Amino acid sequence: MAPPTDRSGPVVLVKLGGSIITRKNEVEKVRPKVLSRLAKEVAEVRDRRVVLVHGAGSFGHPGAKRFGLAEAPRPGSSPVERARGAAIVAAEVRRLHLMVLRELVRAGASPASVPFATHARNRAGELVHLDPAPIDASLDAGFLPVSFGDVVPDEAWGSSILSADTIALALVPALEPERVVFVSDVEGILEGPPTGRRTVVREVTPEVVAALRSSPGRADVTGGIRGKATVMLAIAAAGVDAGLISGLSDGAVSRAIRGATEYGSWARARST
Repeated sequence: MAPPTDRSGPVVLVKLGGSIITRKNEVEKVRPKVLSRLAKEVAEVRDRRVVLVHGAGSFGHPGAKRFGLAEAPRPGSSPVERARGAAIVAAEVRRLHLMVLRELVRAGASPASVPFATHARNRAGELVHLDPAPIDASLDAGFLPVSFGDVVPDEAWGSSILSADTIALALVPALEPERVVFVSDVEGILEGPPTGRRTVVREVTPEVVAALRSSPGRADVTGGIRGKATVMLAIAAAGVDAGLISGLSDGAVSRAIRGATEYGSWARARST
């Protein structure tokens, strides 16, 4: 039996991107072997308290785009139509969430599901309230809290998307994590010509973010790589290191949780 997690250890916030745990170009397709390995890497860390959030990938983005949940209601659309779309996307995302929970249990972790649909709200697509209390309570009880990008109530639009990246950023002030690790299917933020050799940007700066473009050909309603890098800069401004790494290399995630920063792209903490 694995030793218990150190309940006094520092908190590390990990976000598993939809691009690494699902096949984003195929509808509702998970990467079972990758998800299983990543769950094991998270579960094996015992000297940190991990808080995990995951993206929706091919289980949420296509539906969110189809029903326009990341934008204002379309002219002539009814609240009933939007509510129907929100219900469909929420159900799809929860199918993926259950798979993540099951893999964590199989890996020996004790995950606690924390859906923010009942603890957060947006206004015109922007987060205006998120209650971190369920995360704190789960950590105090010895669980590994797990949340996910979801559809949440919206004061102006009825319902809208709350991305996992936004959740991660919103949790930083309450959790004061040691670091935030974003896990993707790429080695980091890449620079260079789209058709030529590209290199990993080691330090994320405002200039790097300004030069980024969203990835074409993917149904991403949460801002793509530029949106993620912007969130990383905001986390760094709050005094916490934020890194983007690949989850395709064995052991990379567990090493990053423990403090390795020699690979991937990192926004370094700035004093607040």
